[in-house]
Formats: sequence, C-alpha cells, structure tokens
Amino acid sequence: MCGIAGHISLAERAGKHAEAVRRMNRSMVHRGPDGDGEYSDRHVHLAMRRLSIIDLEGGWQPLYNEDRSIALVANGEVYNHVELRASLEARGHRFTTHSDCETILHLYEEHGADCLHHLRGMYAFALYDIRAGRVLIGRDRMGEKPVYLYERPGEVWFCSELRCLLTSGQVPFELDPGSVNLYYHYNYIPEPRTAVKGVRKLPAGSYLMIDLKPWRVTEHRYWRLSDAPPVEGDPVRLIRGELDRIGELVTRADVPIGVALSGGVDSTLIAAIAAGHRPGLVHALTVGYPGRPDQDERSVAARTAKRLGMPFHEVEIHTREVVELFPERALWRDDPIADTAGHGYYAVSRLAKANGIPVLLQGQGADELFWGYGWVRSALEASLVKQSGDPASRRKDPYRRLFPNGAGSLRSMASRTAQWLLGWSRGHPDEGAPEDQLIFYNGNSSYQRARWLVRRVFPPEFSARAIATDPAEIFRRPRPWGNLPVMFTELMCETYLLENGIVQGDRLSMINSVELRLPLCDYRLAELAVGLRKVYPDHRLPYKHWLKAAAHDLVPTELMNRPKQGFTPPHKSWMTPLTDAYRLSLEDGYLVNHGVLAPKAAAEMTNHRFRLPIWTEAIYKTLVLEFWCRGMSAAASSGGVMEHTHRVPFHTSSQVESPGPRRAWAG
Repeated sequence: MCGIAGHISLAERAGKHAEAVRRMNRSMVHRGPDGDGEYSDRHVHLAMRRLSIIDLEGGWQPLYNEDRSIALVANGEVYNHVELRASLEARGHRFTTHSDCETILHLYEEHGADCLHHLRGMYAFALYDIRAGRVLIGRDRMGEKPVYLYERPGEVWFCSELRCLLTSGQVPFELDPGSVNLYYHYNYIPEPRTAVKGVRKLPAGSYLMIDLKPWRVTEHRYWRLSDAPPVEGDPVRLIRGELDRIGELVTRADVPIGVALSGGVDSTLIAAIAAGHRPGLVHALTVGYPGRPDQDERSVAARTAKRLGMPFHEVEIHTREVVELFPERALWRDDPIADTAGHGYYAVSRLAKANGIPVLLQGQGADELFWGYGWVRSALEASLVKQSGDPASRRKDPYRRLFPNGAGSLRSMASRTAQWLLGWSRGHPDEGAPEDQLIFYNGNSSYQRARWLVRRVFPPEFSARAIATDPAEIFRRPRPWGNLPVMFTELMCETYLLENGIVQGDRLSMINSVELRLPLCDYRLAELAVGLRKVYPDHRLPYKHWLKAAAHDLVPTELMNRPKQGFTPPHKSWMTPLTDAYRLSLEDGYLVNHGVLAPKAAAEMTNHRFRLPIWTEAIYKTLVLEFWCRGMSAAASSGGVMEHTHRVPFHTSSQVESPGPRRAWAG
C-alpha cells in the first residue's frame, strides 16, 4: 500500500474538494498501480493507491474495524503484523482481511494514538475515528514513509508526495527562500521544511491529531532516538541477534523480493540475511557503468549472488540516459536533492520492476548508526573539544589542524591569498559560532563554499530573504550538551539519512512501482545502537566495528575492508555532457525569470567549464532546482499528472543460477 492523500475540513466539504483529492490520488498511480480506494463524508475525504504486497486478493482499502466506525488508509508495511494479529485475535478482535495494515485499526481500538508504539515497520497512515470526529495521521519512527501537509484555517490537506499534493490545485507553488538557502548548503532540505512555502512534512516519529468539533489540530512527537534506554551486554552478540530478527521480518511478502547489491559490507550483509530466511527466493540486482570504471562493482556483486544462490540481474547506466532523464529525475525525487547517487537508486529499482520484483531491500542506515563517515568522526571530535572548554585541547581539534589561523605565517598568508583569488573563504567551521552550536555539517567543504555561493547566485532581494534562515540552526543544542556521540547519531539520522538516503530511495523506487525496504533503518536496531553507545562509547573504534564484527560469518573477509562505493557513480564524466545539454535552460529559465537566480550568475556558471570545484557544485545544484521548479510549477498550475516514461533504451542482463545448498561464509 504505497500512496495516501486526503482533506479534512471543519466546514462541509464541496464537490471541488472531492475532485481535488481524486486528482491527487490519480497522480500517485506509480505508487499504487494495482488499484485505489476512497472514504468520504461531509468533513473527511481519504484516498489511497495500492501496490499489492501482502494479501494480494483481500487487502483492499479503506480498511474498517468490526462495526465500521473507524476507517483507515495506509502506506507501507507493518513488519510485525503476524505477532500483532495473534495478540489482537486472542483479545477478541475479528479481522476481515490478512492485510498487515488492518492491525493498526484494532490497535487503535485498544490504545488510541498510542497504537503507534506497537508498530514495527515503515508506514504512514490516516485513521478516521468516525464516532469521535477525530483523524489521526501517523508516520513511522525513522521516516521511511512520507507525509506532506498543507494547512489553512479550518482545513488540512495531506499527501504522500509533494508533487501530487500540488496537483490538487489547492496549494500555490511559491519557493521558500530560506529553504532554498538550506538546499544550497546541504544539497537537500532538512525536514520538516520543504521548498514550497506553506507546505511542511509531518516529522518522522510524529503524529497529527485533528479534532473536528471543536476544531483543533495538534502535533505530537511519540518517539526520539536519543530517548533509547541504555543497554548492557555484548554489543556484537546483541546486534547479530537483532539483525537475524530483522531479516525474518523484512522478508515477509506474498511477492518476489530483491536486494540492491553492491560490493560493500552493508548490502552483502542484507543479502546474506535475506537469503538465509528465503533461500533461493531472493534476487540480487546491481548497477554498473560502461567500461567498468573503479565505481563498477558488478563482478563483486555477481560473486556474492552466486555464493548465496541468488538469481542475479545487472544494468549498465549510460551517460546518455543520465543526461536525457535528468529533468524528470530531478522532479521524481519529489524534493530538490543534489546527489548523483540517485541515478543508481533509480536504475536498480527500474531493473527490479523489469524483472517482476516489486519489493527491494537496500542498505541505507549502517553508516549513520555505526560511524561509517570520516567527516562525522572529525566533526564529533571537534565538538568534544568545544564541549571540554579546555584551551589546551584545541591542539587535538581535527578541524583546527585543517584550518590553521596563525596570522603571521607564510602558510596563512598564502591560504588567504588563494581564498581571495578564488572568490570564497574557508576557515575553521566554528569561527564566530555561538557557544550552543555543534561543529557538525558546517565542517563540510561544500557547506563552507555555499556561504559564499548563495550571495553570488541569488539576486539581492531573494538573497536577503534566503540568508535570514541560518543553515546552522538545526545543529544548535542547549548547553550542557550531554552525550555527544548519541546526539550526533540522532542528528545524522534526522538529516542526511532521512532527507538524502531515505527520501531518494522511497521516491525513485516508487516511481517504478517498487516498494523499498531498509532493514538497517529498523528502529529497534537504531535504539540498540544508541542504547549500547550510552554504556560503551564506540566512536574511536574502527569504522562500523560493531556491525562488522556481528557480520563476520556473513560477509567475506576480503569485502570487510574494501573502500565504500555503494552505488557511487562516475559523476565527473557526467558533468560536461549535462552542462552542454542544459546550460541554456538556466540562462532564461524558471529561476532567472522568477527572481531566484541572478542572470549574471547563470551565465557565469554555464560558461565556466568547471575550472573550479565550486562551479561544478553550483551548476549541478542549480540545474536540479531549475527542473524541479519547472515540474512542480506545472503540476500546481495544471493539476495534471506528469507521465512516467522511459525514453532511453534499457540495457540489462540476467543470470539465473540454480539455487544450490547455502553455506555460511567461513571468512
């Protein structure tokens, strides 16, 4: 069940509102090509699109409780539905389907809004308690499934996708300058903000309660990762046990399942666990590039698939396809996201669709939970130095070593001269920062350059409104800070993981009508990592030490220390063709004509030919935003549906091995 939409109103709803909801629902056909459903009365209209994964014949929505006093539309999967169903039936509840989502209705009868505490999975749902005149809109803890909100006095509109919300004709398309500023600093927009003024996301781990009489809208945060209780015990044994349990849960489906397999630890671990629970029935899918550059991991993935007895499928991503599909792909992400890895996400899900595999497992989450990024470790160490307040400890600050500030040194003078010649400055990330500001993403070089870039590319009026939003505000925390490793884990999950990895994964899989599941984003695994971290600090252990130790017999030794690639593309070879194809689109495009991009900056970017890294970043970010704005503006003005078409030949091959006996890897 993969797309929901609706409208809740204090006043009696008009016919135009019903048609607006139906437009939103029709525009989500890619999220649910198997059918749709609606509930409507004078104040509430709920709609959904269905991708059939569990109870293919009987799980149609809306779903109702026994006396039909509660109606539900839901998106996602409740992984622990088998156990919940058994418990609820033992307490006298009667089920009419075998849908995993029907458990939400009966849990609500027992617990009200606290039903959310009993769910394990990825989900977004809208539940209407007809007798109470109350609507509950809930979202899963890690934010795997989205909910966009648009509120006016006395009414709430919601939808699984921003573009589809705009097709309602009820939401004007206007860029929010502060969010655009965040986009240029982060390459995405941290939630709950969106790039559209007046539209926000229901935050992960939250629910919205709407009471009709009297009208009241309240938002509640029902879960925070940092609230996980301390956990004592052997981290490796506990993590391995949780991984085994996750493998059992996420492979529950009445359809074929695949794994997006690269040559790294995370996807290999997921493949091994999934194959162990459904031997011979899980497919492996991977991407590669012409000429097999260093980023191409097909040969490693093929060996892993053969070892695990998994049918193997591969696709080659050609530069021509990247260029030709660039405008549509910028829009399909639903949020403006300037990450070239999205091309791999899209290609592997399209490969799954082409091979009749509607469920795909992918490896996001491990790096954020288990210290997989070097820059995060450096930022944490620098913040620990700041927390200590000891001037002597500043010598240990990794960023202080990178950005020396000795005013009289030749090195300092040369650095300042080079910065002046390049037109942007780079100093210590904490220079001039408030005492309550962590050293976090502001140590990233792209973030540092964006401080100069936004003043260069925006016209004065737009720039003044944009820079009124401080991009560092999201990593300010009241002093004293407490447990910084835990705080950093939560920050990583709420920013980069959520708005880059999870959002791209969901939208670029669902545009192909494929449900993406992220086993390593399971909230119990996240709580376990944080709970252990509160007792056993691990941020100075080798990268992903606990996870790798837990997976020692599942992942071959030679893969444990391979450089991380994932689906990292040869993006440098794409930049010139992209610019050649679309540079004129900027000079007289949406952004220039709407006062977002200065005409001089547009010309400077497109003619610079990437002599400096800052212009490479700038033009890619700006092209993504340009085509995203064009598509979103068209959706808002026409109320139509952008067709999902493939204009490029699809180069694939498949090798189906006869499943042999599976053995554990004896590293």
